[in-house]
Amino acid sequence: MMPKRILIAKPGLDGHDRGAKVVARGLRDAGFEVIYTGLHQTPEMVVTAALQEDVDLIGLSILSGAHVPLVTEIQRQLREKNVDKPIFVGGIIPPDDAKQLIESGIIAVFGPGSPISAIIEKVRLNLTPS
Repeated sequence: MMPKRILIAKPGLDGHDRGAKVVARGLRDAGFEVIYTGLHQTPEMVVTAALQEDVDLIGLSILSGAHVPLVTEIQRQLREKNVDKPIFVGGIIPPDDAKQLIESGIIAVFGPGSPISAIIEKVRLNLTPS
């Protein structure tokens, strides 16, 4: 069985990617195939990468404070292309915004210091066997 593919993306203008790289490595060490897009991705770039790489799940790392509009736009573009992939978000996200993101369909919101094991568990729970 092929490993599940996960896109880790950094939409927006923040330049801090240590957390995204830690999550990417943790997921890779757990047996997933991880595609990391790098910094300063637009929503269009994230959606294009997700389609081109045929990923099973998308992880977004956002520290700029623009998490709600960025996630909303990525979700809109995925829906427009009839793509339904689970998405999780990591970053410094206020509780009210985290609640809003979960209500919009995001599977989880992880803040600073979240254990990699919790992220891996949530990812595994949201990926169906091939």
